[in-house]
Order: sequence, then structure tokens, then C-alpha cells
Amino acid sequence: MTTQIEKWIDSIDNITREAIEVFITLSVEKMHLKPNAETWSIAENFEHLITINRTYFPILEKLKHGSFQGAFISKFPYFSNLFGNLIFKSVSDGGKKKARTFPLWEPKVTKGDATVLERFQNHQEELKKWIIELEPFFEKKTVIHSPANKLIVYSLEKAIDIIVAHEHRHLDQAKNLL
Repeated sequence: MTTQIEKWIDSIDNITREAIEVFITLSVEKMHLKPNAETWSIAENFEHLITINRTYFPILEKLKHGSFQGAFISKFPYFSNLFGNLIFKSVSDGGKKKARTFPLWEPKVTKGDATVLERFQNHQEELKKWIIELEPFFEKKTVIHSPANKLIVYSLEKAIDIIVAHEHRHLDQAKNLL
């Protein structure tokens, strides 16, 4: 396993551990409490991460089985670097700038659902398995597209950087709700 993959796995483990440690004792009501209509609850932050990360899994599945069709634009490193860096910067700003998500990634959490942390923890294990399994594609510098738009392309490596930074962002947002 490469050093970069180990770093991603460690980051995901740390995010998961911190989420459990910080939020496990909260009541279901506090997990779902929204300070206002525009702000997600703690549960919604974690549901959003599960939702958005899972939209990558069909792409990863196609990569694994050799059926992934990259967009024409992905053949130009300028675009994959541009989009990858822009998205990474937007999710790793510490949450300074509020950003609306695509409707496809809106959290759909059931009020009173007490399983969000457990589902997040299980999801994190699945995400780690994908990262380990895709090691050959990192070595090949594979370029994928965003699950939201096939014309937004970036390297698979940058996609994992984005996912991890995005998880940090929403963990921080959830902690700020305490």
C-alpha cells in the first residue's frame, strides 16, 4: 500500500473516530436539531457525506470492471488539474464560504433516525475498501468525472483528496453546532 493511500486511510479513521467520540452521547433530538432553516443538523451533515461519497461508487465500480468511459475533456490535463484544484480549494477552506450543494447531494435524513453515526461508520469502512482496491488506478494517474457532471473532470487521486477534505469540513460544521 502506498504512503498516500495510508494517509487517506488514517484521515478517514481519524474523522470516523472523532465523529463517534464527539457525537455518540448526543440524544436523537440534538442530532437532528436545526439552528435555523438554512443550517443542516448534525445528522444532516453526516447523511450528506454518506450521500455524496456513495455517488462516486458507481464510477469506481466501472473503473474496477474496465467499463468506465471518461469524458473527452479528461484527455486534457489542464482541465482535470483546473477542476480538481478548484473543487479541492472550495471544500478545504475550513467552511469559510457557504456553498449550496447539488440537489442530488442534499441530505435526506428521516427525523428521529438514530442510526446516522452507525451508518456513517459503516460507510467509512466501505470507502476505505474502495481506496485500497483502486491502488492500480492511482498509479496510472486515472482521471474520472464528477458524479454530478461528466464535464467536471479530475484525477482519481484528487477525488479522494476532495472526499477527505470535504469530510473534515462537515465534521467541523457538525462540531460547530454543539
